[in-house]
Amino acid sequence: MLEAMGAPVGDATAPWRAAALDWFTRSLSDPQTFAAFVIEDAEHGIVSNAAGLCDRHAPGPGNPGGLRGHVFNISTVPHARGRGHARDCLNALLRWFADDTTVSVVDLNATPGGERLYRTLGFAPPRHPALQLRRDQM
Repeated sequence: MLEAMGAPVGDATAPWRAAALDWFTRSLSDPQTFAAFVIEDAEHGIVSNAAGLCDRHAPGPGNPGGLRGHVFNISTVPHARGRGHARDCLNALLRWFADDTTVSVVDLNATPGGERLYRTLGFAPPRHPALQLRRDQM
């Protein structure tokens, strides 16, 4: 998934991997702001997943609680694609947002391969264009 988004992931010893493992381990201990859902295959282990977190923002008219959701790390290993696993994981995650949080909007960044799925579940372009400024440009 990260490679599909053009990220230079490096090898198994890349420093970001240990930091990510630590972050996920800590985040899993806070079920009010983080959730992850997986599909596990008896022979191949985890074959699909989706994760989401809640971010605190300033409250506003459309979001009095200030809580926003963000979906990320949706992926399915190549040999298990086309079986609805990503959809099942994402639907479970969206149910978590709806039932267990007060988020008023959920964002995600789509790869070309995932955009069709997300649109069928109701995701649409944001009302205002998303812009970014990277640290090396500051």
